[in-house]
Amino acid sequence: MFFLQNDLNNSQTMIVQSVLKKIGFYNGKVNGVYNSNLEEAVRQFQSQNGILADGIVGPVTYKALEKYILGYTYYRIEPNDTLTSIAEKNHSTVNLILSANPNINPNNLIPNTVITVPFNYNVVMDDINYTYKAMWYNIMGLIQRYPFLEASSIGKSVLGNDLFLIKFGDGPKKIHINASHHALEWITSVFVMKFIESISNAYINNEDIDGYNIENIFNTHTFYIVPMVNPDGVDLVTEGLQPNNPYHNDLIMWNKTGRPFSEVWQANIRGVDLNHNYDAAWKESKNAEKALGITGPGPTRYSGEYPFSEPETQAMRDLTQNEDFYLALAYHTQGEVIYWNFMNLATQRDQDIGDILAKASGYTLDTATGVASYAGYKDWFIKDFRKPGYTVEAGKGKNPLPITQLPRIYEDNMRLILAATTV
Repeated sequence: MFFLQNDLNNSQTMIVQSVLKKIGFYNGKVNGVYNSNLEEAVRQFQSQNGILADGIVGPVTYKALEKYILGYTYYRIEPNDTLTSIAEKNHSTVNLILSANPNINPNNLIPNTVITVPFNYNVVMDDINYTYKAMWYNIMGLIQRYPFLEASSIGKSVLGNDLFLIKFGDGPKKIHINASHHALEWITSVFVMKFIESISNAYINNEDIDGYNIENIFNTHTFYIVPMVNPDGVDLVTEGLQPNNPYHNDLIMWNKTGRPFSEVWQANIRGVDLNHNYDAAWKESKNAEKALGITGPGPTRYSGEYPFSEPETQAMRDLTQNEDFYLALAYHTQGEVIYWNFMNLATQRDQDIGDILAKASGYTLDTATGVASYAGYKDWFIKDFRKPGYTVEAGKGKNPLPITQLPRIYEDNMRLILAATTV
């Protein structure tokens, strides 16, 4: 929760900047700096909402901002209202209102009935350093405006954060997508959340995306999406080490790099690299980490005490074992490459599908080597299920990739995922 302006950390300030920009009060950079420009924007917002205009984001101001962060409000129908008039009064659209209220009869609006009215802007915050809380807000906002989305938790992280699963579609072909096994790679979470919002909006408006009929995909496929496998690690990277973190002293000891967590931390909050904690050549991964001088928890490459030692990988294992996914995509950064094989267990079919995904995205199809080729989610999926699994390394540069790369990542990988529905 937000309190006084001086208590806002960088990521919280970014959320305030982002939402005030969406609703027209702020025109500066979304950079986490609480400067005079942002303070004036807060004052203007407060004045228009009957709040003491002190320029401070305290509890009252936060409460007023929250509906805009979530992207919807509640409205009590008045006599003579129409969906068009309600949409105009609340900066919404008729299609959004119908989507959020599937049981409403537009020809028989009943006065005093309270309905959900989404605002006519995208909910997903695609201009901030993403956090678990930001994702939570976005999920809560999306399921209100698109009730056909199913949100649930497949388990808890080490620190008790929900590992959210979002389902889109009602078809028999099940495709799995996950993101942010690695903390530095949080931009992949923003991408998959933006993907969910885009296909949902196209679905209610009966629109195609790049020539793909989204209604047809909804009826033939079901996406099972885990947008943030490692929420504790992501928050460590984007918000920094908090004094109340139960692993505070351990984390300082484990990070022997001399560099801040925001530049080096890939692991979960216990220092286990989740994408080296799956039961697929796990012993080889342990041998490789020893060769790298890794002897225990740390920023990267530590495979844990045993396969599936972490609650995050246990939850991913259970989800995958309980569902019959025909294809799995694990999102990472960086390199614009798609890794497709594991110990020569993949088939020609899997390579052919990989070629289709590579062509759609412009990425290169390749095979991982060395320590990167052991104990990952994709490796385990191929080993245990003998089905096509791919590690997609999105974007290019040094992790963490800046949020400015998101438009390119989105464009390339939207095409990749849609192409995956054709195989």
